[in-house]
Amino acid sequence: MQQSRARRAVIGALTALALAPLTACGQGGTPPSAPPRSPSTATSEPGGPSEPGGPSEAAKPLAGESLEMKREFRALEKKFDARLGVYAIDTGTGREVSYNDNERFAYASTFKALAAGAVLREFSLSGMDRVITYSRKDLVPRSEVTAKHVETGMSLGALCDAAIRYGDNTAANLLLDQLGGPEGLDAALEEIGDDVTRMNRRETQLNEWSPGATQDTSTPRALAEDLRSFALDDTLGKPERTQLAKWLRSSTTGAALIKAGMPKDWVVGNRAGAGSTYGVRNDIAVVWPPDTAPIVVAIMSNSRKPDTGYDDRLIAQAASVVADTLS
Repeated sequence: MQQSRARRAVIGALTALALAPLTACGQGGTPPSAPPRSPSTATSEPGGPSEPGGPSEAAKPLAGESLEMKREFRALEKKFDARLGVYAIDTGTGREVSYNDNERFAYASTFKALAAGAVLREFSLSGMDRVITYSRKDLVPRSEVTAKHVETGMSLGALCDAAIRYGDNTAANLLLDQLGGPEGLDAALEEIGDDVTRMNRRETQLNEWSPGATQDTSTPRALAEDLRSFALDDTLGKPERTQLAKWLRSSTTGAALIKAGMPKDWVVGNRAGAGSTYGVRNDIAVVWPPDTAPIVVAIMSNSRKPDTGYDDRLIAQAASVVADTLS
């Protein structure tokens, strides 16, 4: 893949990833990720038929570290002067890519995909026509869609679409209201097995983060497992899973992130996030390669300095490592 060769030229000559072990482990002393989720019903095509059952024991990754892969991720951290966390799983084979996957990062706007999933679980697809009213005092920055509908309100489905497709912050807060606030979403995630993610604040305060803080944080592994649970497993019914996948694939904010690191013929549905301090930049996605099971990816990062911005190329190049490994 020409894109991969270019990335290797930047990072340095490394041993071909195909010869490396399947799992790379990062460091970190944070609490372990969520317990195993329910068996996968991952779709082989976006919105296609579901097949019950997860990967066989024989297909699961072997123990051990991939030193070459770890070097690639470390090289990216050095190149962008950033901290990086990666977790990806091929839902068909069980092969994994992991690096600092149990370390905490600020999740920023990635939570919007999970909020939409929780709303679908709570109200079902038939409840998406329910109209939610609000006033101008409810509007927060970066709420272009909801600002246009103050007089009429918006349906739950339209709020989910606005939150995922455009990252509308007021839409996300209104979804939180339907779940009982951040603590309600936190409880919903615990119900599906996530005791790692900590939901504490609303938009836009949740974007303020500093090293060592644990509020409004999660790990790459926990977020990927949450997204898989909602979008692919049996946490939602098939109509709800199909709708969530459509919202994810409609996202307008991820072209330079995970999608940029994947082959052009792989379909990507994502929800990106960016913080207001320490260059927080994240992306979580379901990726559908042609004629095979989906891959779930979570890539999280932050700068080492408070006033340094983020660089989308870090996420894209980390995604390219994932694509090479799981191809």
